[in-house]
Amino acid sequence: MEKVSNGKGPSQLSFGLFACSPLNASCFFCPSSSSSIFSTVSHGSVYWLSRLMFFLLGFMRIRVRGQRASRLEAPILVAAPHSTFFDPIILLPCDLPKVVSRTENLHVPVIGALLRFNQAILVSRHDPASRKKVVEEVKKRATSQGKWPQVLFYPEGTCSNKKALLKFKPGAFISGVPIQPVLIRYPNSVDSTTWAWRGPGVLKVIWLTASQLCTTVEVEFLPVYQPSPEEAVNPTLYANNVQKVMAKALGIPATECEFVGNLPVTVVGRLRVALEPRIWELGKALRKARYLTEGIKYNLDALPVSTSGQVRPSEFAHWLGLASPKAVEEICIYFQQDSDGNMDAREVSLALESLWGEHDPQQLTHRAFELFSEVEAKTGTSYLHQDGFCAILRLLLGTPVVDGAELYSRLCTEDHSQDGLNLGQFQDFSLHHPDYARLFSTYLRPPAACALPKPAQASTYANGVSAISPKSKGD
Repeated sequence: MEKVSNGKGPSQLSFGLFACSPLNASCFFCPSSSSSIFSTVSHGSVYWLSRLMFFLLGFMRIRVRGQRASRLEAPILVAAPHSTFFDPIILLPCDLPKVVSRTENLHVPVIGALLRFNQAILVSRHDPASRKKVVEEVKKRATSQGKWPQVLFYPEGTCSNKKALLKFKPGAFISGVPIQPVLIRYPNSVDSTTWAWRGPGVLKVIWLTASQLCTTVEVEFLPVYQPSPEEAVNPTLYANNVQKVMAKALGIPATECEFVGNLPVTVVGRLRVALEPRIWELGKALRKARYLTEGIKYNLDALPVSTSGQVRPSEFAHWLGLASPKAVEEICIYFQQDSDGNMDAREVSLALESLWGEHDPQQLTHRAFELFSEVEAKTGTSYLHQDGFCAILRLLLGTPVVDGAELYSRLCTEDHSQDGLNLGQFQDFSLHHPDYARLFSTYLRPPAACALPKPAQASTYANGVSAISPKSKGD
């Protein structure tokens, strides 16, 4: 190991293929076993095999700045920005700490075996009970007074393009113990490693990276972050403050953006909303499928709606004039589907009307209320209930259901409404609220690349409500 000092900051360690001896690698420690020759050999073998794998992919050098803290000083490491599936290379200068990973990764060749050997903490994104167990396990290891190796988190939870830090998830900060931030940089002339939303796929990233003569990764250990009493009991505050420290060191902004599933969202007021609405993506998909372009099937027949208000994918495809099953599948995923793949006709209608771009936000919010509201039998008044409110926000803004439900309850409480929201209350929220009005005014005006021409004929639901709204005054 060669130590290089630049005279301006912390020393820089240059790692190569022969960067570290396996004899210097620490043994595994856990409450139920002590160190042994076998664990030392196993640890060293995995270290060298991992380093060899990255070397063959072109990672000739791993530059290390700063000093890694001991497990007693910082039981938890947090690394960012997380930009690629190559980021596990930082396990090498971190001396193979334990990691938190998705259970799905156990089925990945090689990676799954390494996770089992690493005694990784596995979490299922679809099982709330699994997350609770992970929290308990992290707390146990973080407060073991050095009996367990350090635990490494990627607090962003997904890969980004390194231009900003995504919102940190609180999982790494729940224990309230000191943590050490770890910065990851790829200072190469050609960025071949980034694997992010709407970027190149896995095979292309591997091919581009392996094609480079030399790929360098830089790992910087920042000073240990000691939480304040307030941060120790508030994981969200702790996470936000550490994010700001790391963003400042990286010279990039710290944002409120995060991913919900595969959808990037940001926070506006009390809502998480999509950075780009899914209906805009739907518009691009429809244009790509050549729907309503160059005069194809411009005069549409009635939207095929069943008595239950559902639209079957096959009938929807016929209505759109699409013959390719793949094109149909790519379009249907933008809507909520039941177990049989059927879509809610109200969502389909509202999405298409929004994409036609011929109605202003006031007309579209009125139409949304008309489609999703329910008439009270006693008074004959229409009210928008929680399910309909959440469906509108999810479709138009990309808001998760849990956020929509919380906001709905708050609006009903503020308006002292027990029956639901009437049209005036809904439009006051969507068109005049200081936080949310600009969302509707922006998201309900699709750009030219997403907008569609309006069809000439309208369809009608079985209950008599028009599936296509009346013509605007401008018509």
